[in-house]
Order: sequence, then structure tokens, then C-alpha cells
Amino acid sequence: MSLRIVPRLLAGLLTAALFATALPAQAGKTLDAIRQKGQLACGVSTGVIGFSALDSQGRWQGLDVDVCKAIAAAVLGDAGKVRWVPLNSQQRFTALQSGEVDLLSRNTTWSLTRDAGQGLHFAAITYYDGQGFLVPKKAKISSAKQLKGAEICVQSGTTSEKNLADFFRAQGTKVKPVVFDRFDASLKAFFSGRCQAYTTDASSLAFIRMKEAPKPDDYVVLPDLISKEPLGPLVRRGDDEWFAIVKWVVYALIEAEELGIGQARVDALKTSPDPAIQRLVGSGDDLGKALGLDKDWSARALRAVGNYGEIFARNVGADSPLQLPRGLNAPWNKGGLLYAPPLR
Repeated sequence: MSLRIVPRLLAGLLTAALFATALPAQAGKTLDAIRQKGQLACGVSTGVIGFSALDSQGRWQGLDVDVCKAIAAAVLGDAGKVRWVPLNSQQRFTALQSGEVDLLSRNTTWSLTRDAGQGLHFAAITYYDGQGFLVPKKAKISSAKQLKGAEICVQSGTTSEKNLADFFRAQGTKVKPVVFDRFDASLKAFFSGRCQAYTTDASSLAFIRMKEAPKPDDYVVLPDLISKEPLGPLVRRGDDEWFAIVKWVVYALIEAEELGIGQARVDALKTSPDPAIQRLVGSGDDLGKALGLDKDWSARALRAVGNYGEIFARNVGADSPLQLPRGLNAPWNKGGLLYAPPLR
């Protein structure tokens, strides 16, 4: 090849690359199907207050529910266009793999085997949790290490079941797991005295103690956390466009809290001089083009459910019956782990 041709060839390749990156993203087959149906199919739990559960009027509420609503608002323009699919622990992954649901937002822990071995992608972390223990106060147990030989109720098909075995094996201590397929059956067994302790994510234990215990003051959640439980929404592998949309909707909710963009202020901030705020409220650079969406995608999500801080407070935090502290779920600049990559 002539040396004179090389610079022209490189210039042509560079021009083509720049042109390609300037093109809007294609919608992807999952989004195309959702738009055709006019509805997002979202897999949720069969009832975990604060995350996904029916309220007294038969409406789905919770942190995981709000994630689905935000995505529906972003891609369909209406947070109400969601078909809710309640799934137990054993059903959840199959439902997503088979296409029964478009998204799984169901207090599910991100782990290597689930991420790499199920044909699924975790899109983001929406709640940092850890596994704990609920015990009767009269047992006078102050630490999980005092549970030697105890019968412990746990639900099958969960990370809780494996963590329980791993923790006590590492301690050189034997316990007796009492495993149940159904959540309600495991609770009934514990509160009837069948087990000396109940184990699951600490956030769930708070609602179990408050809502399911005959007398909440008769039970205590131990301070021990025996695992890392990063919870978040999942999508099927094979559709990078849909994966990107779900991921960046969650990050938009997190970024909005950091920037002070609340649900009631989205439109008022369209004239903000801050370019980062402009991008999220739809008056700045068009971020939607890269996702195959329009310019107002993130503004619609925020109008529908508010920013992450508002979602947290309403469902599990200060404005909810659970009253859970922000802890690790505070923004990175306020002592927590929440951190969104730059939306630009």
C-alpha cells in the first residue's frame, strides 16, 4: 500500500467512526416489543412492604415498584403503563429468561453466579442491604454467634439460604436450617415457635417485625450482618439497548438527588444555568438520543416518582412506616455508597 494512501485511509476511518458515534441508538428488540404492547411487564415480589407490595387499595407500592414506574414513564410516557407480575423466589429468574417479564425489580441480590450463569444482567444497585437475624426478645440473644444449634427459618431459592450455611460453617458452628418454599409459610413457622431465629435481608426483617409479628416489641433484629446484599433490577442478556436504558434511568434518579432535582421542581429547573441539571430536566444536551429515547426521558421519570432520595424516604425511610436509616444508601458525598456515573 502506498504511504500516501495511509493518511487518507486513516482520515476516512476516523470520519466514519465520528459519524457513527453521532447517530442515535436503535431502540432494541425489547423496547420495540414494549412499545408495541404499550406496556412494561415488571416482575415484583409477592409482597415485601417497602419494596413491592399491594397497599390497602390494591395498588403496587415500594422502592422496586417505583423503579419500574420510572422506566415506564421514560420509555412509554406514562408510569401507569405497567403490568405487575408477582413472582416468588423460585419463579423470578425463569420468568425473566422466558420473556414473561421485561424487567425484574424484586429485591434480588447481585451475585457472580446470578450475573454470569443465568443469562441475565444486573443493571444497577438500588439498595445496599445485608443479611441479618430476627429473634424473640425473651431468648436474650444479642449476637448471631449465640445461635449455636438453633433451628433457623429461611426461604429456599434465596441467597439467604446459602449465606446462612456459609456463615456458620466459617464459624465452625452447626445450626439447623428449616427451609420453606413460601415466604408466608416461613413466617408462620417462626412466629409459632418452630424456629429460634428467622433470617433474611435486614430491610425485610424490619418490615417483618413491624407488620407480621403478633407483638413487634417481643422481637429484636440482631445487629450482626453476615453478608453483602446489593439489590437491583435485572434484564435479559442479548439486548444491550434495553440494558442501557434500565441502567441509566436508575442512575438519573440517583444523580437527580445529588443535584437537588425533586419531583415538584423538574419543570421549574428547566431554566437553571447548571448544564448538569439542564440535561436531566430536558432543557440541555439531548441525552436521550444515545438511548434511542427522546430528550425528555429523564424528566418524565423524575416527574413520575421523584429522585432516589424521595423514593427512599417514601417507601422505606423517614416518611414510611419502616423508618430505615439511609446508611449505605445515602449519596457518596454524604457518607453513603450511592454514586451515578456522569450523565453527559
